[in-house]
Amino acid sequence: MSRIPKLKAQDSKLARRAGIRRSAVDHWPARHQKPQTRTCFWGLDLGGTSIKAVAVTATGAKLRQRSVAFVDRDMEWAQKIRALVSIWRKELGEPAGIGLSAPGLAAKDARSIGVMPGRLLGLERLDWTDYLQASRPIPVLNDAHAALLGEVWHGAARGQRNVMLFTLGTGVGGAAMVDGHLLRGAIGRAGHLGHVTVDWNGPRDDFNTAGSLEHFMGNKYIRERTQGRFTTTHDLVAAAAQGDARAKEIWDRSVRALGCSIGSLINVLDPEVVILGGGIARADKLLFEPLERYVRHYEWQAGGHQARLVRAELGDYAGAYGSAANALGFNPAGE
Repeated sequence: MSRIPKLKAQDSKLARRAGIRRSAVDHWPARHQKPQTRTCFWGLDLGGTSIKAVAVTATGAKLRQRSVAFVDRDMEWAQKIRALVSIWRKELGEPAGIGLSAPGLAAKDARSIGVMPGRLLGLERLDWTDYLQASRPIPVLNDAHAALLGEVWHGAARGQRNVMLFTLGTGVGGAAMVDGHLLRGAIGRAGHLGHVTVDWNGPRDDFNTAGSLEHFMGNKYIRERTQGRFTTTHDLVAAAAQGDARAKEIWDRSVRALGCSIGSLINVLDPEVVILGGGIARADKLLFEPLERYVRHYEWQAGGHQARLVRAELGDYAGAYGSAANALGFNPAGE
């Protein structure tokens, strides 16, 4: 029976220090440890509490998939990424490319995150190509941009070139693609769809937007908009489903704000598909049925055309797949 080759002492020590152990999914027969005939790309997605990683072929076939939790202190996230990369290098060999995504605005040269205030201290201007001692440049994307790219490559928007993505969770994130081009903007702000104004008399959010969509839908503001009655959007939706009149009113207002924002942005960006992901999207028909009505109320349906509303397919690994796609040069524009 084939045996798994042991990591060298220094790599094992690095992995133990970072809290990473090889799991069952990583235990391949020895003949597959360093594939020589298969081009391999790695996608790394740094989130708020965990790292998602995939190793895929050039056609997107999954070779490995890992999730590694971390505590946001002393750059533990960076140490754990380096340990994971060290393990995979021993077991898979050097990849044809590595891509990385993280919160914040990607730098112009795409080698780092240029702006990320408030958390993940040390992330700003960390050059990942140097840090991971990569033989090829590691392109860096904003996490929502990467999630959209992943869904277009191998998710809910395969083959589409005009797409919007909304991630509904603690906040409301987003990204947009027009004619196959991922919108990044002058300094990387493009696609922050959760920070459009729904109520100009509303309070300012963390991005200086008055009455933003994030205020109406993001979990971080649930206490505020329910006067402290609910602590999570899940609890609000559950109460609404059970017939609580006040919960139904609050939830309907949130969904209407989302529908108004989506409909308005459809009129601006003209997508074929609008993808909804994140924890709140798991409300399924309690979200999608009223949302469909509200979007159609606000959408300009020229010639009877309607943009499709779909749920994200790649889940928590969308950013990792998008980072891998970015590393291999995936270009939906076909240029």
